[in-house]
Amino acid sequence: MAEQLLLVEDDAEIARIILDTLQQEGYAVTWATTGLEGWEDFQNAEYDLVLVDWMLPEMDGITLCQNIRWKSDVPIIMISARKNDEDKVEGLDIGADDYLAKPFSLVELKARVASQLRRWRRYNGQVQETEQTSFANGLTIDWQREQVFLKGDEVLLTIKEFELLKLLASNPDRVFSKNELYQHVWQQPDIGDSHTVTVHIKSLREKLHDPIKTPHFIQTVWGKGYRFIGEPQ
Repeated sequence: MAEQLLLVEDDAEIARIILDTLQQEGYAVTWATTGLEGWEDFQNAEYDLVLVDWMLPEMDGITLCQNIRWKSDVPIIMISARKNDEDKVEGLDIGADDYLAKPFSLVELKARVASQLRRWRRYNGQVQETEQTSFANGLTIDWQREQVFLKGDEVLLTIKEFELLKLLASNPDRVFSKNELYQHVWQQPDIGDSHTVTVHIKSLREKLHDPIKTPHFIQTVWGKGYRFIGEPQ
C-alpha cells in the first residue's frame, strides 16, 4: 500500500511540481491549498508524512504544524522561502522534523521525504499506542473508544469536551492559551469568543469533579490558560 502524504501549499505551480514528483515515487499525496484545509484533511485521514509551507492563508504553517504535533508524532517537513537560521530554529522548535528552504532541488526533496519515512517506519515498529491511560484520583481515558471513566463510572462528555481533555492530557504540563484550544478543537484560525472555551472547560471540570482551587486534573494558569496536571498511574 502506498504511503500517504499530505502536502499543504498555496502556490499552485510549486504544489503541482511537488505533487507530480512524489506521485512518481509511488506515494499517495493529498494536496491542501490553505492551512485550515490542511488541518481538516489531517484530522479526517491517516498520513505517514506532512509537508507544510510556512506562509499559508487562513491558518499559517507554524500554527498548523503546532496543531498537528499536539495530535500526532507524524513526520513534518516545513517548506519556506525563509532561509535565516532563526526561522529554521522556530520551525523546528514548534515540532517540524526537517526544514526545506526554497528553492530546493527535487533530488533533495525526494531524499528528505524518504529519510523521514524511514524513521517513521522504525518508530511505528517500536512504539504501540496505549489504548488507555489511568491517572491518580480515579480518572481513566480510553483513547481508542473515546470514553472517560471516573472511579469506574463512565463520564459522558460532549465531543468538544473530550477533544479538550484529549489535547490537554496528551500534552501534560503544557500551558494552552484559550486561543490555542479554540484553534485546535473548534478548527478555526482565530478565537471567536473566549467565553466558548471557558464554558466548556467549566463543564468538563464539573463532570470530572475537579475543583478550580485544588484541581487534580485541569489547572488554570492565570493570565495564560490551562494545563493538565493529572498524575499517570
